[in-house]
Amino acid sequence: MRIIFWAGFAAFILDQLSKYIVIHMMELSRIRVIDVLPPLINFRYGENRGINFGLFGDGSDASRWILIALACAICVGILVWAYRHTLGYWAKVSAGLLIGGALANVVDRLLYGYVLDFLNMSCCGINNPFVFNIADVFIFAGAIGLIFLTPDPRVSPRKSAKKGQ
Repeated sequence: MRIIFWAGFAAFILDQLSKYIVIHMMELSRIRVIDVLPPLINFRYGENRGINFGLFGDGSDASRWILIALACAICVGILVWAYRHTLGYWAKVSAGLLIGGALANVVDRLLYGYVLDFLNMSCCGINNPFVFNIADVFIFAGAIGLIFLTPDPRVSPRKSAKKGQ
């Protein structure tokens, strides 16, 4: 569980630090647009009141608290699941990244009422209108890691060793 904690802590801190630097110190909330490496990486100020791509973002206080409760429930569910299963190092890191990213977005909702987004990436003539944050990257990477790095419970180590012989 220590690996999950430290991976989650690192994801949480990196996200909150990046938001503080870009939104507040670089004053993106005032400037609204900073081209970093156009078109690949740009900073665009965004307030996400919903989930991915602004879905369910009606801006109501009830939806805000529902999304906070849902994110916390998912974090607890992943922790319980990870505790009950034998996971390898990278699966534990993945669980930590997902939890840390989700909790970083929860803190945004508690502090601001919405999630601060600032990253925009476009490429190859495709203009991407959506913005996201570092926590979203950690959530996505953690979920993909859990999908691909969690051992299949139907295959025991003994069975897989016999298959390879």
